[in-house]
Amino acid sequence: MTPNNRLCALTISAVLLAAPAAHATLVAAATFEQKVDNAAAIILGKCVRQESRFDPTGRWILTYSTFQVEKTMKGWDAGPEVTIVTPGGKVGSIHQDTIGIPAFHPGAENVIFVKNSKLGPTVLYFDQGAYDVTHDERGERIVAPVRSNAVKIDTQRGVAVAPNDTPQPLPQFERQVNDTARELRDRKMRMDTLATEKLRREASLWSVVRENKWTIILALAGIAFATWRLVRH
Repeated sequence: MTPNNRLCALTISAVLLAAPAAHATLVAAATFEQKVDNAAAIILGKCVRQESRFDPTGRWILTYSTFQVEKTMKGWDAGPEVTIVTPGGKVGSIHQDTIGIPAFHPGAENVIFVKNSKLGPTVLYFDQGAYDVTHDERGERIVAPVRSNAVKIDTQRGVAVAPNDTPQPLPQFERQVNDTARELRDRKMRMDTLATEKLRREASLWSVVRENKWTIILALAGIAFATWRLVRH
């Protein structure tokens, strides 16, 4: 190796060693329809207090964010307040972070797609189920996806995708939730109707078979006898 090549190799090695390791969490991208369909509740509220403490095993930190509920867009009536539990937080000098988990802050407003868990209500699809509510220059409230450090993957195509939500005024966001929920209900009703009609047709067919079983048996026997005669000749 020439001196210039050795110098080039040493330089490249130094750059590689000095470069910080890249960390990324891959999560399946969820559509807005999936979020509306699978949410136990969708709430709009303000975070009024927050507490972090260890879970019952003493190994993991959980953060409990209590929201003053302004509106429930879907699901059970959350009452005046609901507490959302998320992994991570700080207890004393110990700090735990989890990539892809939304961080809530007292005083901030959020829209949350809620999922029930053994530890209490949490966020559906992690940070994909949380939205920040801010104000534009006219004072209108704007709903936008929370900032995320997780990479969203389209599981059907196997590629990373950009967030499919864009900031929009709160009334428009509510209409999108309501329209999506209505479309899901209508689709379910159509599927239930088709399934009921299929069962009715099948039941009707079997009813005809039961009522005419001897006729059908004689007809099948005749067909079998005619086939036998044809084979013999």
